[in-house]
Amino acid sequence: MLNDDWLQIFKDNNIYDDIKSTLSKVRDVSSGKEIYPAENNIFRALNLTPFKNVKVVILGQDPYHGENEANGLAFSINNGVRITPSLRNIFKELKNDLGIIRNSTDLTEIAKQGVLFLNTILTVEKDRPLSHQNLGWEKITDFIIKYISDNKEGVVFILWGNNARSKKALINQKRNLVIESNHPSPLSASRGFFGSKPFSKTNAYLKEKNQSIIDWSL
Repeated sequence: MLNDDWLQIFKDNNIYDDIKSTLSKVRDVSSGKEIYPAENNIFRALNLTPFKNVKVVILGQDPYHGENEANGLAFSINNGVRITPSLRNIFKELKNDLGIIRNSTDLTEIAKQGVLFLNTILTVEKDRPLSHQNLGWEKITDFIIKYISDNKEGVVFILWGNNARSKKALINQKRNLVIESNHPSPLSASRGFFGSKPFSKTNAYLKEKNQSIIDWSL
């Protein structure tokens, strides 16, 4: 389920047993229930963006809990499913920031460029947001955030909303860039998310660090 890149990191840092334990807890609480994303997509964000390729980390909280929405990447939705309000607002900011109009709600091609769309909780029960809080995912994703920060330089961490911003303490800001704002949800987008220009700021920083920029249109 995990690519060799991340799998070796987890084994070398004694996190692999935590992953097995958390998956076991998820299966225990999920008997007879529908869980998102599909089991083969739980680690999709990590598989699409191996550690060696990470240039940007965008943090979400937990997967979308509606039918057919979650595909293993934070904020990303399977094409053909009605767009969520948060992703609609992300696309509005993308248009205002870079003039890009996105039609695809699936962010896979962006992830392949080195953008890790990481939820801090990797599974959820259908129609029950945060239902898999405190099953162990937070320890694992906190490790991922800190490991990237400690072992790479010039990474952009994009933190939208209070949950994501609470992870700032894990990030070495002398080595990496933190871009933070309110969450893109309708409740808070107009109070600091709109106009924050995270996409152009990210590319400007990557360019400054002599890294290839992200094509947000793909």
